[in-house]
Amino acid sequence: MAERTERDQELRVKRSRRARAKRAEAAQDAELPEGQLAAAAPDPVEDSPARLAAKLRLRFKDPELLRLALTHRSLVHDLLALGGDPVLAAAQTNERLEFLGDAVLGAIVAEYLYALDPLADEGTLTKRRVALIRAETLVRWAREIDLGSYLYLGPNEQPGDSSRDRMLAGAFEALLGAIALDRGPRAARRFLGRFLARDGLEIIAAADGIENPKGRLQEIMHDRFKTAPSYRVVASAGPEHAREFTVEVTMEGRMLGLGTGASKREAEQVAAAAALTVLATEEPPLAPA
Repeated sequence: MAERTERDQELRVKRSRRARAKRAEAAQDAELPEGQLAAAAPDPVEDSPARLAAKLRLRFKDPELLRLALTHRSLVHDLLALGGDPVLAAAQTNERLEFLGDAVLGAIVAEYLYALDPLADEGTLTKRRVALIRAETLVRWAREIDLGSYLYLGPNEQPGDSSRDRMLAGAFEALLGAIALDRGPRAARRFLGRFLARDGLEIIAAADGIENPKGRLQEIMHDRFKTAPSYRVVASAGPEHAREFTVEVTMEGRMLGLGTGASKREAEQVAAAAALTVLATEEPPLAPA
């Protein structure tokens, strides 16, 4: 009797997975613009993979991988409570993809840092890598794409702040792992590159102990070149309540860095961090034009 119950549970799970995969494939084949949902999605929770794929402009050859990346272990709790197979249950969560994504994340970040600063020693590279792959960074990126809204959670799952952060960080790694597995390392590098291109220099500056990149740049340029940096807003976009500014920092007409932020001050700090990286990697030291 117990074996029959377990077989019935497995059959129901497989049927549900096939149905979700078909709906996700149909939605992705519709070539929706970014952020636009299918006109008649049957269930916003069931359709999470298709909605997230459309939002991020991702196309999966195997949509089931994306569904798996969004499945938290709390969802299979009921299966285990009924005597289900623990191995089968574990295979239906995002934990294995999280493991893979962790390795993919580390490799991409290591390559990014290696190319960014040819003069950085192993200790410096390690410190910067830790800052870029730590949970706080992943949670920040997961929240930016509203990843938590697409997760499959158990009906009784009510995570606190710390456990929710762990959940989001793990889901971001699982998503990266799913992209790498389905589309290859190049696609994973492009996806993560969006975040590194915008936030990488700012995070690295903080890891290097530069709490105020703008102030530090002012000191270095005064001491080394007897001049001061100049900041200029080169672009702004978005509605008034969510404005985004792009600022460039120059030295006597030579552009040293670009930065983007929710305020001019924030964008200036990011631009200054980029300029500090340029000054640190120039050999010989950068001089005014």
